Amino acid sequence: MAIRRLDPVLADRIAAGEVVERPAAAVKELVENALDAGASRIDVTIAGGGKSLIRVIDDGAGMDEADLVLCVERHATSKIPDGDLTNIATLGFRGEALPSIASIARLEIATRTATAPNGLRLRVEFGALAAPTPIALPAGTRVEARDLFAATPARLKFLKSERAEAAAVADVVKRLAMAHPTVRFSLGGEGLAGFDHQACPPGREGLLARLTQILGRDFRDNALAVDATREEFRLWGFAGLPTWHRANALAQFVFVNGRPVRDRQISGAIRAAYMDYLASDRHPTLALFVECPPRLVDVNVHPAKAEVRFADPGLVRGLVIGALKQSLAEALHRATPTNAASAAAKFASTPSFAAPRAAQNWDWRASPAAPSLLDVAPGFAESGPVADARAHEATPEHSDLAAPLGAARAQIHETYIVAQTRDGLVLVDQHAAHERLVYERLKAERAKDGVARQTLLSPLVVDLDADDAARLVEAADLLHSFGLGLEPFGPGAVAVHEAPASLRLGAVEPLVRDLACSLAEDGAAAPLEKKLDHVLATLACHHSVRSGRRLAPEEMNALLRQMERTPGSGQCNHGRPTWIELKLSDIEKLFGRK
Repeated sequence: MAIRRLDPVLADRIAAGEVVERPAAAVKELVENALDAGASRIDVTIAGGGKSLIRVIDDGAGMDEADLVLCVERHATSKIPDGDLTNIATLGFRGEALPSIASIARLEIATRTATAPNGLRLRVEFGALAAPTPIALPAGTRVEARDLFAATPARLKFLKSERAEAAAVADVVKRLAMAHPTVRFSLGGEGLAGFDHQACPPGREGLLARLTQILGRDFRDNALAVDATREEFRLWGFAGLPTWHRANALAQFVFVNGRPVRDRQISGAIRAAYMDYLASDRHPTLALFVECPPRLVDVNVHPAKAEVRFADPGLVRGLVIGALKQSLAEALHRATPTNAASAAAKFASTPSFAAPRAAQNWDWRASPAAPSLLDVAPGFAESGPVADARAHEATPEHSDLAAPLGAARAQIHETYIVAQTRDGLVLVDQHAAHERLVYERLKAERAKDGVARQTLLSPLVVDLDADDAARLVEAADLLHSFGLGLEPFGPGAVAVHEAPASLRLGAVEPLVRDLACSLAEDGAAAPLEKKLDHVLATLACHHSVRSGRRLAPEEMNALLRQMERTPGSGQCNHGRPTWIELKLSDIEKLFGRK
């Protein structure tokens, strides 16, 4: 079969399949053009999920007649003024977005520069170009694309419902709004909840204000500032507290030189940074911005510009991990205040906390809470106590009351510590809190001199499944660095001859069995870093103060002070919060005082 040149319109439609695979992609290209034109306000309107109508209006620089005619031709762009592909300082530069959209839709572009006496309008009907005509228009550009993919009906079959396409458009606009907080963004149309995000001032506070507009007030309350540089790269933004996590990674936003991207390498670095703080099936919420000279990043990797390639990916990975770990460590005992709000809401929704209705001729003696009915029930004295208020007998130290976690006042159910602060109370899960403290201490010990160990008088033989025993023997060198020395002892058994010094003898066998389960979950191909994390976490769990152990007042206060000094003590090794605070104002609301 003879080779022939493709028809230009057909070539544009093929290119459109790469650049504009769905309405959200067309919106992304048009909004990026508006941003590159210096717009300070961008209004987006859609109908039919973007298939019936896409309208983008901006107050940017606009175009003259020559640029207007040229902008719908393939490989025509204003974004590479010197032709240097290694120095791209704009968001888009392929030169195919507008001609691609024009080949599969009815496109109308109306534009006016600030100095022009009138605007110009250009229409393109599925690739057929008409001459520009004058129009009354304020400075800026308005682009309308109607009946998207009408010229390529096969692609319409692969689009999702109008609601799903509208949601994809909203996600694109939100990501671009995050990347450019000084620009006002609005979105409206069918099948979506519109928004109008006012422009925010430049800098960190402005970015946090824009993220709060999009992600909600909870993000501001749970955000940790991130700012670090390494060589010519800078990473900044905000990361969520580990105790404020999600079931998926959809709330992770990464930007490179103002471009929203989805980078597997950066996503892996985020997982590594949060490894010590979150369970494997939970994900943090964050917005991170990478800034670097354009020559150090290739933005032409993906047709939709959704991926990038760094000149030194290892440096970027190290920067992300180091910056996030530093911010998380500086947060110390801080935990999400959302837990307190949830606790207060649960109390308020309990029927017993509902305000009683006033009744006429009410006799207090008929109340179930009348003093005559408060005698101790038979058999109660024989049951064990559920609260220990010995800490309340002593007057709390002024320094303890002024501390973030307050002064211990009681222990309830021999599991939770009740502490008093200047303006509220704190509930602490003693096992979860101590588990984190031990974990951090073990990490420090291992990094310095290795975990202290003791030799058992006689080896402890632990019977296991043959596969579990084999995994432990294979990891013997790794376990030895944590103070646990073992060797094979026949089929399906190991003999333990060394154990961590602070571990009780009775806890050695459960520890060995838990380690076998952890190694089975990781698999043989798991990275060493993850195996180290699992071993340390398991050791910490068996070292920790268990639920059900009664603590003296001095022990409780010592635990609180140590939590305040320890990085990550706001959550246990599994990502659960270790403490919850209720402000006095919240408690007063529960009792109708406010």
